Amino acid sequence: MKEDFLHYIWQFKKFDFSNLETVQGEKLILFNSGHYLQLAGPDFFNSQLSIGEQKWAGNVEIHLKSSDWYVHHHENDSNYDNVILHVVWEHDTEVFRKDNSEIPVLELRKYVSNQTLEKYLNLASLKSWIFCEKEIATIDDFVFKNWQEKLFFERLERKSIPIQKILQETENDWETVLFCLLGKSFGLNTNGEIFFKIAQSIPFSIIRKESFEVENLEALFFGRSGLLDADNEDSYFKDLKFRYGYAFTKYKLQQVYVDPIQFFKHRPDNFPTIRLSQLAHLYHISKNLFSSIINAQALPEFYAIFNVEVSEYWKTHYQFDKISPKKKKALTASFVDLLLINTIIPIKFAYAKSQGKDISEELIALLESIPAEKNVIIEKYSDFGIKAKNAFETQALLQLKNEYCNQKRCLECVIGLELMKS
Repeated sequence: MKEDFLHYIWQFKKFDFSNLETVQGEKLILFNSGHYLQLAGPDFFNSQLSIGEQKWAGNVEIHLKSSDWYVHHHENDSNYDNVILHVVWEHDTEVFRKDNSEIPVLELRKYVSNQTLEKYLNLASLKSWIFCEKEIATIDDFVFKNWQEKLFFERLERKSIPIQKILQETENDWETVLFCLLGKSFGLNTNGEIFFKIAQSIPFSIIRKESFEVENLEALFFGRSGLLDADNEDSYFKDLKFRYGYAFTKYKLQQVYVDPIQFFKHRPDNFPTIRLSQLAHLYHISKNLFSSIINAQALPEFYAIFNVEVSEYWKTHYQFDKISPKKKKALTASFVDLLLINTIIPIKFAYAKSQGKDISEELIALLESIPAEKNVIIEKYSDFGIKAKNAFETQALLQLKNEYCNQKRCLECVIGLELMKS
């Protein structure tokens, strides 16, 4: 058993509270269970109850055992001085305040029905991919949809954390934030961190100045990635190497050390050379990229913004010195969808929030226009009758699995609470 079950029982009064008595033998009447804080300090704030003839308003602390009070060193923490009731599953020792007065204890297990306990144990003890896999499809659609919306915005808040970090480091330069995070997305899982570090190493003011020639941007990206460190015979390679050396001296760039760029296990169209060229071409043709992204709303607008391909050299190459059949190599719709999900939407959310604007409906509508993501987690939910129709639903399901199911937070999850009610 976990404390979250006792929090649930107390918060929603899922026990017989008609004839309560403390372990000290005093009658207890519960008027209000209080506010569930989920912060440092006591579990419930401003609970209202009476013990014996005395009415109380204060905090309630909940533990599995009374002795946990001392295990957690609450006796030395002033935040717990105003606890008026200690609610436990099992009472195994008396607990005293700093003034040596005993804290009243309610032993909850005496008042919880076997049926409620069995529901919890069944929910929490199954050895399965998710505890509710046999029942999740029975949840009311309206309830599930509202929960998905909350999950989605929880996920956006989490994705905003690295955005805020870069903002602090760059004195609120949103163009730099976009550049760095687009770099990471263009690098995919394998080279994402490397591309991110490359982008961080180039002041965005230089990107602005050099964006008029795509070759200059490619020289910067390839040079910072270490892809120009060899001695290839290719004339384009030599040209980029010369341009990078000139820019390195002109802008007094510092040497950057990154892990070797990875080509292994990538399809040729995902080679880092191709992705770096596409990123360079994007900044070559888009002089006000951040503004364009912030102002765009509908999916076709974003497809137009990211309608970019590689420079001429890379239409006939995947690597230096190796000619291949000519191919356009433009960003695909599915790749743009990934950019929107992982980079653009979190940035639009964080920027709107910084401006005091609410664009929730806009973001939901945009994600609902993007096809559902395909991965193992989404396929597994589909096996249990939860078939995602779009990217809004897949993002919510990923948040549900990673932050609730995997963490066994069933009693903080609307689905778990609904199943406990049924």
